[in-house]
Amino acid sequence: MGGNQTSVTEFLLVGIPLSPRIQVLLFGLFSVFYVFTLLGNGVILGLISLDSRLHTPMYFFLSHLAIVDIAYACNTVPQMLVNLLSPAQPMSFAGCLTQTFLFLTFARTECFLLLVMSYDRYVAICLPLRYSTIMSWRVCITLVVTSWISAVLTALVDMVLLLPLPFCGPQKVNHFFCEILAVLKLACADTHLNEVVVLAGSVSVLVGPLSAIVVSYGHILHAILKIQSAEGRWKAFSTCSSHLCVVGLFYGTAMIIYVGPQHGDPQKQNKYLLLFHSLFNPMLNPLIYSLRNREVNAALRRRLGKERPL
Repeated sequence: MGGNQTSVTEFLLVGIPLSPRIQVLLFGLFSVFYVFTLLGNGVILGLISLDSRLHTPMYFFLSHLAIVDIAYACNTVPQMLVNLLSPAQPMSFAGCLTQTFLFLTFARTECFLLLVMSYDRYVAICLPLRYSTIMSWRVCITLVVTSWISAVLTALVDMVLLLPLPFCGPQKVNHFFCEILAVLKLACADTHLNEVVVLAGSVSVLVGPLSAIVVSYGHILHAILKIQSAEGRWKAFSTCSSHLCVVGLFYGTAMIIYVGPQHGDPQKQNKYLLLFHSLFNPMLNPLIYSLRNREVNAALRRRLGKERPL
């Protein structure tokens, strides 16, 4: 980054301005949540890797969702924990923009992966006889690689427009991490184009996939209602319930933050919503899949059973 681009060499993250006692309490609480996020997603990854019965397209996609959740949390939570103990810790300009890029990449990868998982459920329930042909391993790998590449490319567009902007002060980012809209507010130039591109990108990776997910589940619901037995209908729906819960959590908060109408103090509102998005979503996802998924529960019992001493 050239000297003519910016006179700011570091940023200060405002974080969550609270009393020192409350900040220490939150540090302990958020640390526990962070550990549960790593352990929960790590267990999901371990089970899928070790249990051959989970070597299916559905769990292949779930393993990548777990990887994204771990990376998502690791990108934002450690810096937030540091700021809770030592407020106003400086963060380098390059480090801040790297965090921005990684956040956009992981968030958008999760958008695309949830879309891919809904397509997998559509094929499994609506086209069961052709499932193994349509969802071949080559297709699964292609869908996952496409999700990652699409996320990286869309994040690069935002970063290419962000990098040339001059930053001459103030240095305080009104957030607990370098969120792109909070960083743009510090630029000493017109950022209207950047904000339009961020909004357009958010609409394309949120509204587009969510619309496709809704259409997929419309077909899935129609197919489930045509099943004669109540047991068959419940079995078919149970394979989708975990995914629906995760979609509702992820897209619900993301749509409010980036696409929905703003009320009151939008910057403060978005900060706390993103706190939920960054801290709780990655922790809740493995819990949802482990509590509501029979195959994951069975795999966990098999692994625990094997490790019991004789």
